[in-house]
Amino acid sequence: GVKVSKLLSLEDDFCVALGSPDLRFLTPIPGKSAIGIEVPNKIRSLVTLGDIFQYKDKAMQDLLTIPLGKNFSGEIVHMTINNIPHILIAGATNSGKSVCLNALIISLLMKVKPGQVKFIMIDPKMVELSMYNGIPHLLAPVIVDPRKAATVLSWVLEEMKNRLQMLLDYNCKNLEEFNFVAKRDATRDSDLKPIPYILVIIDELADLMMVAAAEVEDSICRIAQMARAVGIHLIISTQKPIVKIITGLIKTNVPARIAFKVTDYTDSRVILEHAGAEKLIGKGDML
Repeated sequence: GVKVSKLLSLEDDFCVALGSPDLRFLTPIPGKSAIGIEVPNKIRSLVTLGDIFQYKDKAMQDLLTIPLGKNFSGEIVHMTINNIPHILIAGATNSGKSVCLNALIISLLMKVKPGQVKFIMIDPKMVELSMYNGIPHLLAPVIVDPRKAATVLSWVLEEMKNRLQMLLDYNCKNLEEFNFVAKRDATRDSDLKPIPYILVIIDELADLMMVAAAEVEDSICRIAQMARAVGIHLIISTQKPIVKIITGLIKTNVPARIAFKVTDYTDSRVILEHAGAEKLIGKGDML
């Protein structure tokens, strides 16, 4: 019989009573008519890639499905990149963004062939993604120079236009349809080959925006608007979730967001449209 707002206003008292620095209220617990209070464990357990990458899982059979981690009831959470089109990962320094990116890339490398998915990696930090140099899935060596990144993004735009033209020529709506047609008619038309997906992975958007803001933002927005039909997907991570970096246009076109621990409530609002990310524990804890 107590109102939810009354319970939420007693948050600090709950913290004192439970001896915990911060709590999360789940109003309601998904699928139940009850309120949950989430208390962090004193001793944290690690979630390793081996725990969550189970290829036997039905959901994992899809080409671009990757495991993200476990939710608080211990079930594995997946996401399928071509359904969400583009992903934005944000959080403070040392909250687990690059580890998340590495986990995504490795989960994909475990199951996709170079002919199915290609990567373009842009890494102004220079050390995070450069170990992938030399894998057959890369379309270009890992790009560490922000100025070159702008050129590469404009190449992606060109590629997107060419692919859209191809879909138009063959009367297809998206890449899956085109690849299906290509496999079906391969004997009749020798020029017809299935085209791979392209994943553009940017490890630090803030760096690119500092060097070439106008071109980069323009390219990213246009790719985000139209590229999903032709199988080009963006995965962007940034440590500065401020409006100047994640502009309104970028936000509108990148619906899937992953928030790691951020420093304050306004950052959380920029990423997720609501507070909550500032109360995470860090070390890969995400919303």
